[in-house]
Amino acid sequence: MSEEILMLGYGPVGKATVALLRARGSKVRVAQRSRPADLPADVPFTSCDVLDAALVRAAVAGASQVAVAIGFAYTGKVWQRDWPIAMRHLLDACADAGARMVFFDNLYMYGAQTAALTEDMPLTRKGKKPAARAAITRMWMGDSRVKVAALRAPDFYGPGVTLSHIGETGLAAIARGKAAMLAVSADQPHDYAYVPDIGRAMVTLLDAGDDAFGQAWHVPCAPTLTSRQILAMGAEAAGVKLRLRVFSPLTRRLLGLFVPFLRELDEMQFQWDRPYRVDASKWRRRFWSDVTPYREGVAATIASFAPAA
Repeated sequence: MSEEILMLGYGPVGKATVALLRARGSKVRVAQRSRPADLPADVPFTSCDVLDAALVRAAVAGASQVAVAIGFAYTGKVWQRDWPIAMRHLLDACADAGARMVFFDNLYMYGAQTAALTEDMPLTRKGKKPAARAAITRMWMGDSRVKVAALRAPDFYGPGVTLSHIGETGLAAIARGKAAMLAVSADQPHDYAYVPDIGRAMVTLLDAGDDAFGQAWHVPCAPTLTSRQILAMGAEAAGVKLRLRVFSPLTRRLLGLFVPFLRELDEMQFQWDRPYRVDASKWRRRFWSDVTPYREGVAATIASFAPAA
């Protein structure tokens, strides 16, 4: 009997991970609150709310490994309330099932830094969302019952990805003949990870030996560019001239009075007011480094959003 992998969460990273696992014939099951409309009919599904301990335990039962790529509403209050609950349920369920966990994470827990981000940087206690991610990191790092590997990525992009600074109002807008908009700096060097590369990295960790667990790993990215440079590549791929509107800090704060997401960006400006680079040398030494070039990834992303002919 082949070992089963549970994919908890079927957003862009979950889809990319499941696609790779299915392509090679791995036994994979998907769990989240409701069955995704685009989940292939032959992929088993289990309904699961990560805030319900019994449902998490039932979903994890029978799995040898759990890949987690979930999210909550982008507010500090929700993150501080819900992330510790979800992590506790995941750790308890994996411990009961004897399952390893690969946890898709972001980089918020490092807080404001000036150097390229490395896995050994201290965890911050400042800011609601950064502190929430640091708190759950301490949880899994301190739990000896479960083998956990965290895969950390910066902002990401890719085919069909809308929830990204260069997603719905960026590359997707360009593909649809509209002007792109950014609520953050367009001209600071900033790393972005390509979602198919993230999916590949998730599978890499699922395949790795136990010695790769009990630690965090940074997803490798293509050589750093600015958001403006990436969007310009998108315009070139779409055959149009780049039109880009960048909100000033004052405009963003004024709009934030009415748009909660923009208000939540205030504590995250340390990602955008300076170069934001991710050091993935640890990953490259252990695994692989042939990431997708921006020109290739951006072209595929533009094609995914282009209106049907």
